[in-house]
Amino acid sequence: MNGLEDLTPQQVAEGLKAGTMILIDVREPREYAVERIHGTLNHPLSTLEPAVMPVDGSRRVVLSCAGGRRSAVAAIHCQDAGVNVDAHLAGGLGAWKAAGLPFTAIDPDTGEIISDGK
Repeated sequence: MNGLEDLTPQQVAEGLKAGTMILIDVREPREYAVERIHGTLNHPLSTLEPAVMPVDGSRRVVLSCAGGRRSAVAAIHCQDAGVNVDAHLAGGLGAWKAAGLPFTAIDPDTGEIISDGK
């Protein structure tokens, strides 16, 4: 398998906008429910099944987490299972937010949208 490619928030944002990437958030469901990047899917690392990753060749699968560690671990699990996932969002959601890119944040007590990042 290939090594893991660190993608910048800008690279991922461009790939999502162009429809050439799909972003998979590997954080746990509660983390994902409270704050996430627009358009991500949730496949938590704790229950990750590489075989169900949407690797069909139409879009590049890119993994994401809070800071980059769990997405790197998830990519290794995928590669070990023979699933071609070779990229992640370096720095995770933290880097995405620091770059000023849009995200959704929800108040976990009320369900109210408290930030869309813009």
